[in-house]
Amino acid sequence: MAYNWQLAGWPEFTYDVAQIQTTILAFAQETGEMNGLIQGLPEELKQETMLQLMLSEAIKTSEIEGEYISREDVMSSIRNNLGLNDIPVNVRDRQASGVAQLMVQVRETFQEPLSLDMLKSWHQLLFPDQSRITPGDWRHGSAPMQVVSGAYGREVVHYEAPPSDRMQQEMEAFERWYNSTSFSSEGQLAEAILKSAIAHLYFESIHPFEDGNGRIGRAVAEKALSQSLNRPVMLSLSKTIEANKQTYYNALKQAQRTLDITEWIAYFAQVILDAQRDAKAMVLFTLKKAKFYDHYKNQLDERHMKVIGRMLSEGPAGFEGGITAKKYMAITKVSKATATRDLQHLHALGALIAAGGGRSVRYELNLD
Repeated sequence: MAYNWQLAGWPEFTYDVAQIQTTILAFAQETGEMNGLIQGLPEELKQETMLQLMLSEAIKTSEIEGEYISREDVMSSIRNNLGLNDIPVNVRDRQASGVAQLMVQVRETFQEPLSLDMLKSWHQLLFPDQSRITPGDWRHGSAPMQVVSGAYGREVVHYEAPPSDRMQQEMEAFERWYNSTSFSSEGQLAEAILKSAIAHLYFESIHPFEDGNGRIGRAVAEKALSQSLNRPVMLSLSKTIEANKQTYYNALKQAQRTLDITEWIAYFAQVILDAQRDAKAMVLFTLKKAKFYDHYKNQLDERHMKVIGRMLSEGPAGFEGGITAKKYMAITKVSKATATRDLQHLHALGALIAAGGGRSVRYELNLD
């Protein structure tokens, strides 16, 4: 079986842009509505939206690779790097700090040309104090770089990347392609989608590092999207990919066996569209949350605020199963009688909506 880099014509990808015209139009509408919402937000809520999207991207790009890092550490590091903490917070988890720095750099340097030094510096951020690989260096050695799954002795090879001795040559070609290729004849939104999709696939196919290629590749996709739109995007590609990562891996696997990448473009365009819709839902949720706090801020005590804050932390999807007396007790460490009384009080205020009855009663926040 031949992989894309082994085919005549590599890396000249072909595709039918007509296949994504509907997605492009939908993205135009969604991103337009998103921009309108963002522009209408007070500065404090604009900042909160940006931080939450950066946090989501940092957390989810790691989770795709099976790595789980502290949300608190990531957020503290993002705020440190953006100069939002009056006194910088000490972040002990260097991995969380590194991925947060990567998110900030991708956002703040989106207008700059892509360079090999930039990619290497991003890689160094992801792997502080590593001994098993050399952070910021292309992979080397004679062993093939394979993407495999399955138990030992029954491995399935999904993809084999170009040999290590071709990395400098391949990456120099990638750098030239990224900085010189234009899709402007298709329109700004089409260019953003096409460049983001192809840049990610192209980078992943070279697989230049020993580890971290997925995370760097998604950062490249975000940079391409922002650079083409001439503004930092307000969405999280990784959150959308992580929600159904097997589909992502399958799409990538198929795309790495051909130079006709129409299906890959269609898949990745949908990822971008879904990510924009998800971000818009988050902004609408942020507005509802602000309205909720403004309405009830003088009617809630510290215990109420703690529980409501915990419920709101789940985002637009809501608190799974609603809040019950048992959950209230776990969060606030109060007795069942106090938990029941507090919930009934919040319900009477209109802050909570009751569902079910008796011992199975549960409550949801009233954000409408």
